[in-house]
Amino acid sequence: MNQATTLNVATIPRIKHREAMQITAVENRKFGEQLRSFSIDDWAKPTDCALWDVRALAAHVVGSTAGQASPREFVRQVRTGRPLVAEIGAKYWWDGMNELQVRERAQLTTAELIAEWDTGSAKALRSRTKLPRPIAKLPLLKLPAPVGRQPVAYLFDIGFTRDVWMHRIDLAHATGKPFDADANHDGRIMADIIAEWAGTHGEPFTLELDGPAGGRYAAGSGGEHVHIDAIDFVTILAERGHGDGILRHPLPL
Repeated sequence: MNQATTLNVATIPRIKHREAMQITAVENRKFGEQLRSFSIDDWAKPTDCALWDVRALAAHVVGSTAGQASPREFVRQVRTGRPLVAEIGAKYWWDGMNELQVRERAQLTTAELIAEWDTGSAKALRSRTKLPRPIAKLPLLKLPAPVGRQPVAYLFDIGFTRDVWMHRIDLAHATGKPFDADANHDGRIMADIIAEWAGTHGEPFTLELDGPAGGRYAAGSGGEHVHIDAIDFVTILAERGHGDGILRHPLPL
C-alpha cells in the first residue's frame, strides 16, 4: 500500500475463500522458510506465548495442520485436549487442543517437525480449499468477545492462516530474526485484520502504520491518531502487549 494514501477501512474488501487460499499458500511457504532459518540454539528460546518455547510453538502450528486436513483428526484433538484445559490453567477448549498438539510432537527432531510441516500444511491447504461452502457457512463457532459467533469459514478460510502469521511474528521476536514482511501479502492480511477490528469497536481513528506491512487507515472523523510500527500494532491487538486509547480494543489472533 502507498504509505501516503489514507484508506477508509469501510472500503477494504474482506478476504474471502479464493483469495484466502492464495494467501495461505504464500504464508505456508514463509513459515517453512522461517523454521529452516533457525539455529540449534533458537529452538529453545522463550516466546511471548508463555507456556511455549520456539520449538513448542512450532509444534502447535504443525499439529494444527493435521486437524485442518482431517475432520476426524480435528474432532480427536478437541476431545483429547479438553482435559488439558484445566491442567494448564486455560479457559477454552482450543487451548487444550493446542497443548495436545505440542505434547504429541515432543519427541520429534526439528528436522521431523519441519518435514511434518511441509507435508501437513500442503494437505491442510487442499482440504480447506475443497471445504464445501454449505458447511463453511454453518454458524458453529462460538468465539470470545469481540468476535462472537462465526461460521466455520471464519477459521477455515483465513483464521488458521492468521494464526500461522501471528505465530511467525512471535517466532521472529523470540529469535531476534527479521520478520519477512511485504506489502502484497502481509499488508493484505493486516488490512483485513484492521477492517474486522474497526467493526468490533466502532470508534473513529486514524492509523499510521510503519513498515512493509503498514499503511494509513481511517475510520470516521475526529478520532484518535495512532502512529506505530505495523507489527507492534498487531502484537498489541493480539494481546502480546498493552494498549491504551483505541488500542485498548483487542482482536484475538
